[in-house]
Amino acid sequence: MILRTIETEADLAEGAAFLALAEPRFAPVLDLTGPLPLRRRPDGFAALLDMIVSQQVSTASAAAIHGRLAAAGFDRAERVAGAAPEELAACGLSRPKIAYLRAIAAAAPDYDSLRVLPDAEVAATLTALMGVGRWTADLYLLSALGRADVFPSGDLALQEAARHLFDLPQRPGVTEMDAIAAPWQPWRAVAARALWAYYRHIKGREGTR
Repeated sequence: MILRTIETEADLAEGAAFLALAEPRFAPVLDLTGPLPLRRRPDGFAALLDMIVSQQVSTASAAAIHGRLAAAGFDRAERVAGAAPEELAACGLSRPKIAYLRAIAAAAPDYDSLRVLPDAEVAATLTALMGVGRWTADLYLLSALGRADVFPSGDLALQEAARHLFDLPQRPGVTEMDAIAAPWQPWRAVAARALWAYYRHIKGREGTR
């Protein structure tokens, strides 16, 4: 089994060329956004911590909380596992997120083994952890492992970008997004990057009105 991953700009360019043919409406989007970002990060506990922290808060709030956690040394699994809940709360974490992170740290999944498992098995392993749903598992696959055919259908920015791009009457839900993205296999992760870039363009345009 070959695990297709996105490691370089050349990988992104190959996927973008495929998308422009599979869905012609991507061609002007890609012209508009320019080269897509790799959106890669190191895998392991720190990646999951960052994703948990980012759930349901603004980018600025997530960055501030993450900065306080890192400054206190709580960006490593062993430190989080041994931390008192009030220490983590002082960094800005909510009670549920404290429970999630302590549970993930205690579970100590084999992050090295995830690198060679199929996407579905990685997702099953991660979603078995407290606080990790499909959105988080998909983001881990896409950004930490670089898998090329992952699409986080529950991501609100992707849903809103798709609503604009395909002129939909309302923002599509997860099931509809899965159906929309199905023809973009095996490069759905490139499509996600393109839609995220398009979403930033939309928000920037709306902000100038």
